[in-house]
Amino acid sequence: MFIETTSSPNSEDLKTISQGIQRFNQSHLSNELVLEADTRFAVFAKDDKGIVQGGIRALAFWNYCIIELLWLSKETRGSGVGRQLMAAAEAFAIEKGFSYMRTETLSFQAKPFYEKLGYKVYGELDDYPAGFTTYCLVKKL
Repeated sequence: MFIETTSSPNSEDLKTISQGIQRFNQSHLSNELVLEADTRFAVFAKDDKGIVQGGIRALAFWNYCIIELLWLSKETRGSGVGRQLMAAAEAFAIEKGFSYMRTETLSFQAKPFYEKLGYKVYGELDDYPAGFTTYCLVKKL
């Protein structure tokens, strides 16, 4: 046996890993959960010209929706657009049957914003990245 590290894995090797964890999970979870497809979605804020001024990229599976990225242009920050984006993402998650939203944010980013929306810190990673803290937050929908 040998160990290989690659930044360009082939799709068959990745598929083998996915199928392996699915088989393992089936001994603990129902097939309905194990084989549930991921839900990917995005929410955009566009100006009158159709140019994206902010948005959310999200992934959901099982009963959690994960906000992967939330970005707002400098011009839209503080104007309520972020709250509108989050409200739309949460509404979509509820509509699709998800029970929780979770996200991560860095100490110089949006922790107070998320807390105002009802998110609670459930974990911290100090010095990640170096000199900063990553906060893990969750909200029951």
